[in-house]
Amino acid sequence: QVQLVESGGGLVQAGGSLRLSCAASGTIFSINAMGWYRQAPGKQRELVGKITSGGNLYYTDSVKGRFTISRDNAENTVYLQMNSLKPEDTAVYYCYAGGLSYNLGTMDYWGKGTLVTVSS
Repeated sequence: QVQLVESGGGLVQAGGSLRLSCAASGTIFSINAMGWYRQAPGKQRELVGKITSGGNLYYTDSVKGRFTISRDNAENTVYLQMNSLKPEDTAVYYCYAGGLSYNLGTMDYWGKGTLVTVSS
């Protein structure tokens, strides 16, 4: 059984930093893309950024220059370093693993989410 488990959320003041981690566990052969989505209260879930197995990166415009995604392919882990946080970054952050190949097939997986609250 595959699971994605996030950690690192919490409360931080504006201008501060947080680092989120997400580890995928199970009999995993490969993962195409890993990344992060977020959903703020009353808003739709949006893509924050993602990284492919080859290291190609994508960030949504609002986080460029402030957030950095990295990945440890050997550990099936993805990280989100968030700097210069703003109150509008407040959201539940969800880890995403796209094209995850495991012993029973290939699927997309989501974590349960971790809350990030940025106070002004």
